[in-house]
Amino acid sequence: MGDRTARPSTVERQDLNLTAVTPMPPTPDQARSFAIAAHGEQKYGDYPYSYHLDAVAAIAARYGDEAAIVAYLHDTVEDTNATLAEVERQFGPKIAACVALLTDEPGANRKERKAKTYAKLAQVSGPTELALLVKVADRLANVRACIQDHKTSLWELYRSEQATFKQAAYRPDLCEPQWAELDRLLAESNGK
Repeated sequence: MGDRTARPSTVERQDLNLTAVTPMPPTPDQARSFAIAAHGEQKYGDYPYSYHLDAVAAIAARYGDEAAIVAYLHDTVEDTNATLAEVERQFGPKIAACVALLTDEPGANRKERKAKTYAKLAQVSGPTELALLVKVADRLANVRACIQDHKTSLWELYRSEQATFKQAAYRPDLCEPQWAELDRLLAESNGK
């Protein structure tokens, strides 16, 4: 029957230096994949929606991975079936808070939606100012696309909203080069 010798009551063991495993932070590539799947076959003018997402992320990426992640996700809750809960589960509470700030408030028309959204943006401070940076990147990407694709009426709409938009979203020393380009592009005659 085998030898049944008693084991010592205390076992010596080396300190294994066990630490909690910290999950890897989300990446811009994960956010891009999530957003492209959420937007599906949605178009941005004549282009796949990824065209717009990539343009916004390219502007925001100079401010770090979190900015690029928010850039990819900025329209997912507003324009798709994705929920803030899904965004938070996959990308964390700060990213979800920024996406919530970038999601237009409900309203009867664009003017009403933007008035409510800009009022929300005017209150932003602290870590969620990241959302303002992405909002400027989004607007700049839209204005660049208007000029490239000769969408004069849309360019004129952005131009008419610029003072109110800037009053709500501008913060000194936050993405000054993007604000300067946006101001310049909207000051030019007919977006040309």
